[in-house]
Amino acid sequence: MTSPKLEEWPSTDPRYRRSEASALLGQGDALWERVTVDVMRWRVKTASGFCVNSTAPAAPGDRLDVTVHVLGMTIIEPVEVTDVVIEHDRVGFSYRTRPGHPVSGEEAFIVHRRGDAVHFTVRSLTRAAPQQPWRVLYPMLLIAQHIVRRRYLRALR
Repeated sequence: MTSPKLEEWPSTDPRYRRSEASALLGQGDALWERVTVDVMRWRVKTASGFCVNSTAPAAPGDRLDVTVHVLGMTIIEPVEVTDVVIEHDRVGFSYRTRPGHPVSGEEAFIVHRRGDAVHFTVRSLTRAAPQQPWRVLYPMLLIAQHIVRRRYLRALR
């Protein structure tokens, strides 16, 4: 749904809240080499305060638990990698939420080049999870998601 292989993100299911944000990371081959490895090894999440129970590069079908500690609580986010792109000017992956995740949807982390410039893009589709207590907390989760997205955009710098 978040189409990490595509430069232009086509229309998506209107039942999901759609977000796309990008940041210029810098320039050059050394930066490109570093961030392509970092993005595939979940550095966006780990540098943003999450723990990921794998150190391997993301691969389609990987089922992982992402964990975050907030206000003395441990929140586990079960996810599954759905798509991977590894091209000379575009590297990244998408993952979908699994039952038990606080929201329902998909997210993609993509690094891409335009000339010598290296950019990072985060795409997400989100809707309320079907289970409680997350369903009722969805409005607060959207605020948290906005804060975390800003951290994501700084994570690979």
